[in-house]
This record gives sequence, C-alpha cells and structure tokens, in this order.
Amino acid sequence: MSHPAPSRRDFLKVSAASLAASSLASLGPLSGSLLAADSAAPKFKKACKLSMVRTGSNLVEKFKIAKEAGFDGIDVDGPPQKHEEVLKARDESGLEVHGVVDAVHWSQPLSDPDPKVRAQGLEGLKTALRDSKAYGGTTVLLVPGKVTKEVSYADCYSRTQEEIRKALPLAQELGIKIALENVWNMFLLSPLEMARYIDEFESPMIGAYFDVGNVVNYGWPEHWIRTLGKRIMKLDIKEYSRSRRDKSGPYAGFGVELGEGDCDWPAVLKALDEIGYTGWATAEVPGGDPVRLKDVADRMDKILELKKS
Repeated sequence: MSHPAPSRRDFLKVSAASLAASSLASLGPLSGSLLAADSAAPKFKKACKLSMVRTGSNLVEKFKIAKEAGFDGIDVDGPPQKHEEVLKARDESGLEVHGVVDAVHWSQPLSDPDPKVRAQGLEGLKTALRDSKAYGGTTVLLVPGKVTKEVSYADCYSRTQEEIRKALPLAQELGIKIALENVWNMFLLSPLEMARYIDEFESPMIGAYFDVGNVVNYGWPEHWIRTLGKRIMKLDIKEYSRSRRDKSGPYAGFGVELGEGDCDWPAVLKALDEIGYTGWATAEVPGGDPVRLKDVADRMDKILELKKS
C-alpha cells in the first residue's frame, strides 16, 4: 500500500522528538535480528566503479583490467552503455556487474522545481533499472535529490518520494532494488532521518547504498551503520581526513588513500558484523592504470580484512 508524500506543512510540523521516536520505532523489528546476527567477520565481494578504470580501449579490456587487479565485480557508472558490449565484457572477463549508477540524478534531479526536469530524471531512473536487469545486477544507485537555495528541504523530501514511488512498480517487476546513497547534497543529513525516509516507502525495493567516507566530515560511519541496519543494501568504500579538511577545505578531506584517513575501519567492520552485513563493497576513489587499481584492491583487502597481512 502506498501513501502520498507528506505535504510541506505536515513535514514542517514534525518535531525533532517525534522524528526520533518514529525512526527508532521503525528500527524495533530489526534490532532483535541484528543482535542475533552471526558474530563471524563480515564477508565482502569487492568491486570498483567502471569510471575508475582509466585504461583499455573498450569495455572488454577495461573489465579484464579490473578483474586482474583483484576485483570480483563492477558497478557501471557514467553514461548508459550498450547492453551487448557490457554483456560481452562481463562474460569474457568473468567480472560480475552487480549494479548500475543512475546517470542523470545530478543533472536531472528528482527534486527539481520543474516537472519536466523531474520527468526526465524519472525516465533516467527507469533506464538504469532496465540496464541493471539486463546486466544481471541487483541494484541502481540513486542520489534522490538535492537541497539548494531554490529547493527547500521539505520540497526535496516530498518531491523525491513522489517521483521514486512512480518507479517502484518497474523496480518490483524487474526485481532490481533502488539503493539511495548518502552524499553531500544537503539532504538526509542524519541516519535517523534516512531510516525514516526509506521506511515511509513501505517497500523492500528501497534501501541504502551506504558510503562510508561521505559521513566522516560530520559524523561516524559506525553510528550510521547501526541505525540503518538491514536497510543497507550495498557499500561504497572511500576515505576521509578531517585534518586535511581543516587545513585545505571540505573536499580536500577525500585526498587520502584508503586506510590513511579518519575512517575507523575496525569500528566499521564491527558495526557491519553486528547488523549481519555481507555483500558488495565497491571502491569509489580516484582510479587509473592497472598498477593503481591493484593498489586500491590491495588496500581494500587490508581495511576490510579480506586478506591477513
């Protein structure tokens, strides 16, 4: 059963106390299962973004380079690819295509004031869902919208939920889930709110694509992981340095290698273990040639404890 998006007035009437209460209530059924999660170390399937592979003249070569670097899969980002080329690259390389990144969620956001732009963004999401199905993936990564001076927080909330609901029947038909990423879009700024936002869809086809590094500027990833719990469908892996941020500005914080910033990876792994997470962990860092990609893969092995040094 679907519900209409909350009105601007309804949204603004929600107090901080009621927000926390409703979010924590929604976590209730999950909490018991999380406590019963297997205490074994989490197991991950390691992937990279297609755009990280900066060498290779075609998709077959790029996929083979990623595979040889040590990755198990790939998340296809950038402009839509030709299905036959992706399938050929997948089959010849043995690299699994586990998902697709929505190609238009920044340029044609579902939060835009113009209904025509939102309609284009919705079609982009539907295209990504069909692409992921064609490649054998399981998700589409979506940035739901962005708050700006012209787009209020409340409007972003209601508009994006309304548009995403329009894509749910197709997602259900295809069996492809919509995984919402936490990014620097001035929206869904706390794990309690993100949990509430997801729960309001009342659909197993909506969840979180949790980006570990994106949280460090204003929080702690392990806190988000425990709050989002089973809503987390997949992980993006990147690093962040608060000292670099303080010296050179917010975006400078991303300029450190995996394992050399302020992500407390043992605490992250512990939290993931507590919620019983197993699945894809995808690097989202500067890529390069085969040597660079192997270094990224090796760093992931170390921080995720995939190989003991």
